[in-house]
Amino acid sequence: MSKVQRATIDATMRQVPFDGSLPPEQMRKDFEAQMTSGPAPAGVTVTPSVLGGRPALTVEPEGGSATGTILYFHGGAWVFGSPATALHLTAALVRRTGVRAVSVDYRLAPEHPFPAAVEDGLAAYRDLLDQGVPAERIVLAGESAGGGLGVTTLLTAREAGLPMPAAAAVFSPGLDATLSGESMTTKHDADPLFTRADLAAVFAHYLAAQDPAQPLLSPALHADLTGLPPLLLQAGSNEVLLDDSTRFAARAAAAGVDVLLDVTADVPHVFQAFAGLLDEADAALDRAGRFITDALARTDSRS
Repeated sequence: MSKVQRATIDATMRQVPFDGSLPPEQMRKDFEAQMTSGPAPAGVTVTPSVLGGRPALTVEPEGGSATGTILYFHGGAWVFGSPATALHLTAALVRRTGVRAVSVDYRLAPEHPFPAAVEDGLAAYRDLLDQGVPAERIVLAGESAGGGLGVTTLLTAREAGLPMPAAAAVFSPGLDATLSGESMTTKHDADPLFTRADLAAVFAHYLAAQDPAQPLLSPALHADLTGLPPLLLQAGSNEVLLDDSTRFAARAAAAGVDVLLDVTADVPHVFQAFAGLLDEADAALDRAGRFITDALARTDSRS
């Protein structure tokens, strides 16, 4: 693993820190430009589709898919982002697992505050089931806010009496809208991207003056986590959101959930997006791919 690579990524991110006070339209424009520049991901085909009544992108490995579906949710603090901004991450999982992914363009705040995104996550999962995709052939995945949406989709699906998917794999998930983790302070200087103040400003669009201490807004603190499928949480040690993952993992384990907490040292929020530039990013995606493949194989062995 390269200290030079990590230092270069950190310096690059500090040149353009996140500004949560910007208008949502500007955040969307800037993030889209940043994340969709460069060549299209190799080794996959991308097709516009619809899932749960929302636009989506279906990403499939060239040469055909193995049996299984990754239901992917993009990041963007519930305010910006799209399946296109997450395409390289989605494609990375598709290439490593050989299964297709469907990435959902869920509704964004402030036009659609909480619980709109949660409703769209559940609708997407329910639509896959209605299409005849067995729950045991589905893995949920996502980054940042999308990682949090993957978790809340599990919670709402359980409450709706739907069968649980095979697993969920989430990268730097947002799991505490109260922003009360100690890492908000202890990682303030280490995090090259976010501060608590900037996150509070952008989260306000999604909260729309609602209480952040609700189970579906802060599942790391307040959700009942019993009955969830195996979980993988990946995070970097240099992010203020680190405690979202560590506290959630501890509570999930206490609730009897099989959970893997995978923290990589000296890397930032959603460091997996730097695959090809950062050795740790490729290694983490390899581990996530194996987790997904193993989860689907376990369901095969039980059938």
